[in-house]
Amino acid sequence: MSVTVEVATEVTPELVEAFRRLTPQLSSSNPPPTEKELAEVVGSPTTALLMARAETGELCGTLTLCAFRIPTGVRAWIEDVVVDQAARGHGVGDALTRAALAEAERRGARTVDLTSRPTREAANRLYRRAGFVQRETNVWRFALER
Repeated sequence: MSVTVEVATEVTPELVEAFRRLTPQLSSSNPPPTEKELAEVVGSPTTALLMARAETGELCGTLTLCAFRIPTGVRAWIEDVVVDQAARGHGVGDALTRAALAEAERRGARTVDLTSRPTREAANRLYRRAGFVQRETNVWRFALER
């Protein structure tokens, strides 16, 4: 499968529909983002919303890259990677990841981090093949009540 990856520069009905379709494949506890929420992501100078397009023209995957300055340099973080079930195993995740690494480098990042559940075996293999190294660290989360 031939895949092209581009950074979203505007929110279109096609993008909103793609997230309506893809978000449930990523998270069962979070609803798809609204058009307004997607506009906040696309319009933010600290995020790049990467979209993978299959040779058929369909958006078949997305990845969000966050790049930000901290006192010790520019860091980047990959979040919310999702590839449509029908497109998995065809290089879409690899294309998204490599495009994100190139974008992070373009933005001056020194490192790119991500997390992935151990049960996501294919994703973890992909990240190892791409050159990511598992870190000896704890990931902590504090849930802010809404």
